[in-house]
Amino acid sequence: EKKTETKPVTHIVVGLGNPGQKYEKTRHNAGFIAIDFIAQSLGVRIDRAKFHALVTECEMGGCRVLLMKPETFMNNSGVAIGEAANFYKIPPERVIVLHDEISFDPGLMRIRRKGSAGGHNGLKSIIEHLSSDGFPRIKIGVGQKPSPDYDLVDWVLGKFPKSDLDLISAKYPDIYSSVELIIMGKIEEAMNKFSK
Repeated sequence: EKKTETKPVTHIVVGLGNPGQKYEKTRHNAGFIAIDFIAQSLGVRIDRAKFHALVTECEMGGCRVLLMKPETFMNNSGVAIGEAANFYKIPPERVIVLHDEISFDPGLMRIRRKGSAGGHNGLKSIIEHLSSDGFPRIKIGVGQKPSPDYDLVDWVLGKFPKSDLDLISAKYPDIYSSVELIIMGKIEEAMNKFSK
């Protein structure tokens, strides 16, 4: 009898954020918003509960990819990602993380091959659970606090003004293309093209 072979999942693409309506369109959810755009572009929905996350599988860059939105809240993002990476035996360099970056203005994005958490609790948790900081990430600018004494939590959990959201939305196609290039092993090309 013939089995229809689906290719095994070789990459994980994760958008970081906090689950629940209360956090929709907040700065900290820039990763969720970006990965929803990717899913939409591919005609899939990230709606299956698994690995303490909402996930779906899709084809991207010629590979089988798991799209993922952790349901663990930002500070424990690594729990979900560690579980999925373990399950599919995926090394850190094939885990691509999309996250908010407060040191860049809205509309800027930066691709990094690896690196420290830089004070980002989601990244801190992922580094801990993957025992590695060697995973590529796409940093999505959400803008700096209006003043140094402005509470960081209030800032990242604040809703985007429409003008900022428009600037970020204009970047989604570039984020999509970058993810695709990274999956295809062309991270240098992605950096040269899209890391501004």
